[in-house]
Amino acid sequence: MQKKEYSVEIGGKTLTAQFTDLADQANGSVILRYGNTAVMATAVMGGEREGQDWFPLSVEFEEKFYAAGAILGSRFMRREGRPSEEAVLSARVVDRTIRPLFDQSLRRDIQIIVSVLAIDEEDPDVLGVIATSLALGTSDIPWGGPVSAVRIGQINGNEELIINPSYTQRTAEVEVLDLLACGRSGNVNMIEIGAKEVPEERLGLGLEKAVEVHNALQTWQQSIIDEIGKEKKDLPTRKPSEALATLFTEHIHPKMGEYVFGEKGAYMLKDEWMKLVKEHLPEEKADAGDYFEHMVDELVHTEALQNNRRQDGRAMDEIRALYAQAGGVSDLIHGTGIFYRGGTHVLSALTLGGPEDAQLIDTIESQDTKKRYMHHYNFPPFSVGETGRVGGFNRRMIGHGALAEKALMPVLPSKEEFPYTIRIVSETMASNGSSSQASVCGSTLALMDAGVPIKRPVAGIAMGMMSLPDAFTSQASNTEGNYKILTDIQGPEDHFGDMDFKVAGTTEGVTAVQMDVKVAGVPVPVLMEAFSQAKKARAEIMEVMLAAIPEPRADINPRAPKIISLTIKEDQIGLVIGPGGKTINGIKDTTGCTEINIEEDGTVFVTGQGGTAEVAAQMIKDLTREYTVGERFEGEVTRLMDFGAFVKIGPNAEGLVHISELAPFRVNRVADVVSEGERVPVIIKEIDEKKRINLSIKAADPNFASNKGVAPAAPNDNHASGHKPQREH
Repeated sequence: MQKKEYSVEIGGKTLTAQFTDLADQANGSVILRYGNTAVMATAVMGGEREGQDWFPLSVEFEEKFYAAGAILGSRFMRREGRPSEEAVLSARVVDRTIRPLFDQSLRRDIQIIVSVLAIDEEDPDVLGVIATSLALGTSDIPWGGPVSAVRIGQINGNEELIINPSYTQRTAEVEVLDLLACGRSGNVNMIEIGAKEVPEERLGLGLEKAVEVHNALQTWQQSIIDEIGKEKKDLPTRKPSEALATLFTEHIHPKMGEYVFGEKGAYMLKDEWMKLVKEHLPEEKADAGDYFEHMVDELVHTEALQNNRRQDGRAMDEIRALYAQAGGVSDLIHGTGIFYRGGTHVLSALTLGGPEDAQLIDTIESQDTKKRYMHHYNFPPFSVGETGRVGGFNRRMIGHGALAEKALMPVLPSKEEFPYTIRIVSETMASNGSSSQASVCGSTLALMDAGVPIKRPVAGIAMGMMSLPDAFTSQASNTEGNYKILTDIQGPEDHFGDMDFKVAGTTEGVTAVQMDVKVAGVPVPVLMEAFSQAKKARAEIMEVMLAAIPEPRADINPRAPKIISLTIKEDQIGLVIGPGGKTINGIKDTTGCTEINIEEDGTVFVTGQGGTAEVAAQMIKDLTREYTVGERFEGEVTRLMDFGAFVKIGPNAEGLVHISELAPFRVNRVADVVSEGERVPVIIKEIDEKKRINLSIKAADPNFASNKGVAPAAPNDNHASGHKPQREH
């Protein structure tokens, strides 16, 4: 085996790139190790796709079960199947990072496969980006890299920013900030942030630290590429013919302002253009679409940068019309929220369930863990006025759902405070820009409508940017006037613009950020400007949301299950469960409650509807109750003995009333005072060293015997003589 290794220190750990002939049929490949985590990235370029009008890049992120040292999967399928949600999100991170650095006119298949070979405390998604960069950089595939990635974290109670924190440091209980940033040459081109209401200024410090690490990684990568990189293939650049340009200039260009900046829209003009090409230049149909997109892109940028003009006439920092509604869809749904921002309309529906409704996660990253909050996002074809496949989900839906989930997670109550499992489904009913952030707003309304005691409401907004070509390159000494930040981008501004910068947060700070770009990268100061405008926009959106519902409803929906939590001692867990689950199943059958969930620490969650949870919880309390001297009860007499009577005072407890404790005077026989099945008042007189309970009727009611006509016994009566026989139990 041929082998070359290169190493660099990052965040106190060694990052090692190993180049071998293991996958020598790929255009480029590398194995990257960091700590005990290792990934392999391969890059392959296929042949030309004739007649295609889009860049065919695909990124696959393969999680191998053996990487975790475990045989995972179902009992009937012990091999890898479809990608986990984590794998899909990791693939999207790699894709969004490398895509802007390709020539978008390329019509050859490019496939990146990142395989996780071993996983320990280091997240493989960061390694996946760097490994892909090295595989592409050392290959003969034309590409504008290298590009680097780093995760910046912060632990609760500590101001230090940590480079590539471990999984242990990233647990929800201790982590305040989880910032993943990718970029090159001092600029950032991909961001994923989850934060617990972190101020924008703090995020700026995290991004600056990320850029420092990027620069070190870029120097290291470039030295490797310079040494072992293959010569790049010289692929011809696709350019429109003069005939195509002339046809456009004569027939389409005069109409562009009317369509692109009017109600008709650019796509109606594109249909006209494509028909024209089909009629006059059918052989150039594949290039015609690209040329149209390029010309519209040029016009939109020119108008924004030179004339502060947007396609719908809004100011650069103006939000479209807003509408918010909490509830009002159906009483059957536990919580609903409807949110409009211009032409983007989202319905979020919330369902509450018990602890057992939590999703069980079993992947190489998270094994046998439960997820109590799930956010799913749907994007049906009618939302954009099209027909198409219905059912299932794609990577975009998974990504948008995960982003909304990340945005709302920091404000959800703890399991101890609110032990429900929460599922929200955001249905995109109409889409014209940033339906993911509309989902955040709609879902906040649904949470409040459902009576979930969130800490604070969350609002989200999508920011955009128009910039000159190469506005942020090292040659651009002054960026002033080279770009404009846009608030609340709609569909065409997302499509033709240079940045999609989504920010969600509360009045106290940011909870989630996601950024994609179509340029090589954006400087941190420009991103801070976008953060500032996004904060202002979120405040405006929040006003509309709070006008619809100022605070969470006091109670949950009556149709939602009721969950009662209580705590028992760990050594009482077996008592509640009973042999083979007999006791716990008996409680469920008797009360009709939905479920009883017992944690290892003795926390019990009882779920039910119509009062069943309350009854079951009381039965568990009675079953595990610890009795104290002086407590008063009304119990049932279960057995009569010569020396006294046994009285049941709880589901699992009974005590002895000695004959001398039946009345304040001597009695002849126990049966003279009480009978089996009778309910009698008692007080706990004593609990002996063997936990046996001694009861007293006379202390509870001195007149109990006399009220039943019982007279004092004669002095020579043996049973009343004061002799106390040994108890049998």
